[in-house]
Amino acid sequence: MIKITLKDGSIREVEKGISVLELAKEISEGLARVATAAEVNGEIKDLRYTLEEDSSVNILTFENDLNGKKAYWHTTSHIMAQAVKRLFPEVKLAIGPAIDEGFYYDFDVEKPFTDEDKENIEKEMKKIIKEDLSIERFTLSRKEAIELMEQKEEPYKVELIEDLPEGEEISFYKQGEFTDLCAGPHLMSTGKIKAIKILSSSSAYWRGDEKNKTLQRIYAISFPKASALEEHLQLLEEAKNRDHRKIGKELELFMTHELVGSGLPMYLPKGATVRRILERYIQDKEVKMGYSHVYTPSLANVELYKTSGHWDHYKEDMFPVMKMENEEIVLRPMNCPHHMLIYKNRMRSYRDLPIRIGELAHDFRYEASGNVCGLERVREMCQNDAHLFVRPDQIKEEFKKVVELILSVYKDFGFNEYTFRLSLRDKNDKEKYFDDDEMWDMAENQLRSILKESNINFYEAEGEAAFYGPKLDVQIKTALGHDITISTCQLDFLLPRRFELSYIGEDGKEHTPVVIHRAILGTFDRFLSFLIEETKGAFPTWLAPVQVKILPITDNNIEYANKVKEELEKEEIRVELDSRNEKIGYKIREAQLQKIPYMLVIGEKEMQNNTVGVRSRSDGDIGAIELCEFIEKIKTEIENHVK
Repeated sequence: MIKITLKDGSIREVEKGISVLELAKEISEGLARVATAAEVNGEIKDLRYTLEEDSSVNILTFENDLNGKKAYWHTTSHIMAQAVKRLFPEVKLAIGPAIDEGFYYDFDVEKPFTDEDKENIEKEMKKIIKEDLSIERFTLSRKEAIELMEQKEEPYKVELIEDLPEGEEISFYKQGEFTDLCAGPHLMSTGKIKAIKILSSSSAYWRGDEKNKTLQRIYAISFPKASALEEHLQLLEEAKNRDHRKIGKELELFMTHELVGSGLPMYLPKGATVRRILERYIQDKEVKMGYSHVYTPSLANVELYKTSGHWDHYKEDMFPVMKMENEEIVLRPMNCPHHMLIYKNRMRSYRDLPIRIGELAHDFRYEASGNVCGLERVREMCQNDAHLFVRPDQIKEEFKKVVELILSVYKDFGFNEYTFRLSLRDKNDKEKYFDDDEMWDMAENQLRSILKESNINFYEAEGEAAFYGPKLDVQIKTALGHDITISTCQLDFLLPRRFELSYIGEDGKEHTPVVIHRAILGTFDRFLSFLIEETKGAFPTWLAPVQVKILPITDNNIEYANKVKEELEKEEIRVELDSRNEKIGYKIREAQLQKIPYMLVIGEKEMQNNTVGVRSRSDGDIGAIELCEFIEKIKTEIENHVK
């Protein structure tokens, strides 16, 4: 007998050699019916996996764990590959992993899949599910595995096997006539899948390398219930309506052009207005908190990043080096090395600290063209960046001030659903993280202590830290239910040492400062994409590129409309006049489509009474009020950042 410790802490004695599925049945027949995989001693395993020793076991389901979902989706990806091979026998298989929302499979095919092809593939998948084929796992030696895949004429699988380390177990899964190289886990049969939907297809490079062959990728999703699939499809439709690329084009906020290049958006006047307001907003807040702003170049000598350590950790994400005379120059991926040198520009005293250096800095990342997306993922970005140089005894107070700034900003934007994540290193990853256990333990413990003393609820995430130190990430819930990082605050003991930064302490000796890296809005590009999708382009009045649209009913009203426009402009209210010879209903509808917060309708009655007819984007027709009263109303709304 062996002892099995379950997730709730209870212990069961079971026969040695029992499978995970049999264990699930012993716990509950209901659990066994919905089980998809298991976490055994911290590793994800198949339901077929046999327990040979005392172990901790957590039975996973589609509902209770992402890895449970991924086992379900991975199984469905094999069903899709089997369907494709049945319909297109000449197709070569590449890879078909589960992802965070469904799965995809890459195929080497002569021409892209048509809509009709995808419909037929989906029908064949449903047929395979109905056949309820048993899914069997088996292993082969390296030589046997290569021979099997060569026999099946699957060159991509052969390449994958040849790249596996010597001695690694090579497993396959078989269902009916279909066999695929795969580490698993998978469900017990194809009939366990209930509801499926092919979502889209696109091209993709083999192994993500643009030098390799272009494959065809099919994305799909599956669920244990048809109702869950329907709900997901509705969410996807909502996502299309919120897509910042679609809204950005409709509202003329930004554009892209192939002559400029992928991942290099251009802000149009309205988008530039919103961005300018965001930049001034955050800089004004920072100035009030004692920040000094600087400008640093977007280029730097490669030696700068070798000194900082970024060259070793981020070289692959940087643009190629440009050789100029006796220098090697590179577009910068981040700003902290520049700020280190600004601090080092002169001798510092303990009385000078803290020194808070902020910048709206342009950075560059070498993103593949297939990865860029509107404003969300770009090759050139502008960061709301800052670095705080502090004495060790100032860490707690300065870190708390950063958190206070974050909360103040979130209040202004009406963000309510967010959590704090303490991002730690993975102790076993010596390549990603600078190897200094003592420094890491000190930094992580100090940050953890600050958060507890500040009564900040947080959770910990291993492997999410920066290479030089732990960080506090603020995870915010989007309108579509996704968790994304907006603000971050990082504690750094490493870079000050690498740049040999110092200050003269009260004792007259040299000491090394600590650096706090922080970004409140993150990059303006990504923040704006997030705002567009959250608001569907209906920005709050204080942020709207056009706050008021004046709509004269006839040409006779244009002179008075211009006077109203002048009065609003004197108060620095962003206003446009629609003087076209169109019906008033048409003008109103257009202004509504442009998401203008306020429309001022002007006719004969308004001219005679020196009033304006106010229509609100949110409240509809408010009626006629005096112009001075409207100005007071909108100014109060703008100053108070009313949502």
